Amino acid sequence: MSRFDYFVVFAEMRTGSNFLEANINSFDGLTCHGEAFNPHFVGFPNVDNILGVTRDMREADPIGLINTIKTKTQGLGGFRFFNNHDARALAEILPDPRCAKIVLTRNPIDSYVSWKIAKATGQWKLTNIKHARSSQVKFDAAEFEQHMADLQAFQVTLLNTLQKSGQTAFFVAYEDLQDVDVMNGLAAFLGTESRIDALDKKLKKQNPEPLEDKLVNFDAMAQALARMDRFNLNRTPNFEPRRGPNVPTFIAAPRAPLLYLPLKSGPVDVVTDWLSQLDDGAEVLTKFSQKSLRQWKSAYTDHRTFTVLRHPLSRAHAVFCDRILSTMNDSFPEIRASLIKQHGVPIPKFDPLRDPDAGYDMDAHKTAFLAFLGFLKKNLAGQTSLRVDPAWASQLSLLQGMADFTIPDLIVREDRMGHDLAILAAHIGRETMPGIPEVTDPHAQRLAEIYDADIEAAGRDVYQRDYVAFGFGNWA
Repeated sequence: MSRFDYFVVFAEMRTGSNFLEANINSFDGLTCHGEAFNPHFVGFPNVDNILGVTRDMREADPIGLINTIKTKTQGLGGFRFFNNHDARALAEILPDPRCAKIVLTRNPIDSYVSWKIAKATGQWKLTNIKHARSSQVKFDAAEFEQHMADLQAFQVTLLNTLQKSGQTAFFVAYEDLQDVDVMNGLAAFLGTESRIDALDKKLKKQNPEPLEDKLVNFDAMAQALARMDRFNLNRTPNFEPRRGPNVPTFIAAPRAPLLYLPLKSGPVDVVTDWLSQLDDGAEVLTKFSQKSLRQWKSAYTDHRTFTVLRHPLSRAHAVFCDRILSTMNDSFPEIRASLIKQHGVPIPKFDPLRDPDAGYDMDAHKTAFLAFLGFLKKNLAGQTSLRVDPAWASQLSLLQGMADFTIPDLIVREDRMGHDLAILAAHIGRETMPGIPEVTDPHAQRLAEIYDADIEAAGRDVYQRDYVAFGFGNWA
């Protein structure tokens, strides 16, 4: 027997509740009926009933709607509830241990600005990025203060009632909505055996730009909130999926106590060869499991772990050349086709790397690469249905995933590999080490021929988190 008769998602406007609902409804046996107690409609705008209960019937008997959702939903039913919804329903919901509570939260300044933009544009949902609307809005200190007061009062009510009644809730942060494992954990909490392999992709993120690009008076907002450092106003928004450590990709030297955490689209082949040559050309160790890697670490108590960063612009250009332009075995043909058809990236049908004289010149390469960077910006912001592949995910997000299992002792820059790897070799007692090729990026010359201020600006726009986190300057 299930421990719950129904569920409620406690949220606020612009916290991602539509996306959460869409994913809840993708599980067999779960149905979320929208904002069942919104004072202006029942369930959804332009819908006149939930399971036969009209708005007038709900106004007369709110508890009746709860009972209908409990008894007439196929499987487990529920709804979303905001702080301005029917207080009579809240009084019934909160103390009921047979009601599963899900609490969705988001940084209040983000939800406030998103709400202002939605009001200004009239766009409350986005399913096609081609129809996206954007607008700069004005921060109103008094309005935000009231927004915060209402939000905090509601959260205190929820927390205190749950504490006093001995209940617990399933807490979901806005950033967790992109994590399939968290969604499956929510399904387990609600008592269904159903699981999903991928998130619902119909809804797209709206206005993923930094706050300073969304507000006409960002400085005024910063001054108004100067005493409230909880909002981290100058951060770069991060909508990339959270990643695991991906231990099977780790590479160890054949005998030396060195472990390399490779970042795709970086100088992986160069570093792998360096590790091999460090031990007289022996084969490096790969395909670790977490268990076997722990055993390796235990065997080498003086081990050193390192990774090598590539400049974000070089890395984006490398993945474009190796995975998109190229038609070789390691390329992404399905993504290539989607970029051409759905995103308008002007990629030729032939492979210009294998047939450089077939009419694909540097002007065409620059145009195509800029279009690819435009796609990457949308992709990393969660605005496309294509996966955020590790080949172009930010290096910061990849390292954060690896940190769940291990962290590097040394973060090496590609342009300083000769110097930094020499220091690393000295740490493990080596007096000499293999040389590093003068050119470690095979596509550097091609990038140099098209590089200009527009290319740099586009690269920074995509990978601002990496530029800031690792102190990268301009590529040139």
